[in-house]
Amino acid sequence: MIDSTSFIPCYDFSIALNSTYLKQIVPLMIRHNIGANPINYAIWYDYVSGSNAKLTEVVDTLISEQKPFDCDTSIELYRKHICNTSLESFEKINSHIQKVIVQATSSITDTYNKAEATNDSFQKKTVVLENLSTATDIKTILQEIIKETQALAATSHAMQAKLIEANNEMQLLKNELVQVRQTAATDGLTGLLNRRAFDQTLSEVVEQSEPGQAFLSMLDIDHFKRVNDTYGHTVGDNVIKYVASLMKKHAEDYHHVARYGGEELAIIMPNTSKEQALEISENIRVAMEKSRLKRKDNNQPLDTITLSIGITQLQTGDTTESFLVRADNALYQAKETGRNKVIHDQSS
Repeated sequence: MIDSTSFIPCYDFSIALNSTYLKQIVPLMIRHNIGANPINYAIWYDYVSGSNAKLTEVVDTLISEQKPFDCDTSIELYRKHICNTSLESFEKINSHIQKVIVQATSSITDTYNKAEATNDSFQKKTVVLENLSTATDIKTILQEIIKETQALAATSHAMQAKLIEANNEMQLLKNELVQVRQTAATDGLTGLLNRRAFDQTLSEVVEQSEPGQAFLSMLDIDHFKRVNDTYGHTVGDNVIKYVASLMKKHAEDYHHVARYGGEELAIIMPNTSKEQALEISENIRVAMEKSRLKRKDNNQPLDTITLSIGITQLQTGDTTESFLVRADNALYQAKETGRNKVIHDQSS
């Protein structure tokens, strides 16, 4: 069992799809003598689903080199390729929060104890004052009360300062946690939502949107293998990043732009009309077709690179899976009928 670790799983697939994955994952884990703990299952879940190209590449290398999948290897794979952020970041934030809470609690306790002691002292001195008759004795008691009041005020001021400091630290930690969560939901290459964040967002949009008021656009770079084979994977990565930039440029701020996997990308478009969804998709396609990309190393132009796009709208009774399948089918139709086009799913 792993102690003191914090991570945020973010999966949302259908029961049927999960069952299919399960039948593939378990034999693989048995074959490679891998313990069936949650972190290992997450690694092989991504591997089997094919949604994490970098992870797949690393795992395939480990398998080909016959290296063991020990605890350290699993944690490193999860940290780099599943969580997309450092587990230590979560633990650092957690540790800081606990420290702030302890400090604030200690300050409050000290102030409370001081107030209690001062209250007891005041009550005793009140009794003494009632039995004093000389001005000198009364003055002495009052001076003692003033000193204790000043001491209590100083303690209260110190507590206030501690609480202000704690509040400031908590705000900084809150901001850091937001950044960590954003990193965990972000694709490292493009800066778009990653696959897990896409799945979660799509599920939320399906649940919260009215039929006909949300659209899903799936994009694929035409002949991308040819791009990699001709120019190399670095150029291929740069092409994916360029397409991502076009998507962010043409999509609305309230749309969710994601890297679905490999060279396939997507835009989830809630609160959007059919005309608007089609226009955005077509604008991205045209912009890519007109782009004249060049290699950074020698400034030589690349061949024209195009996009195939499939688009569908949310229907009554849709699940995330049915919504996604229709968009994917429309994308497949775009590729099969000549590529470099936008196909709208006619069933919607």
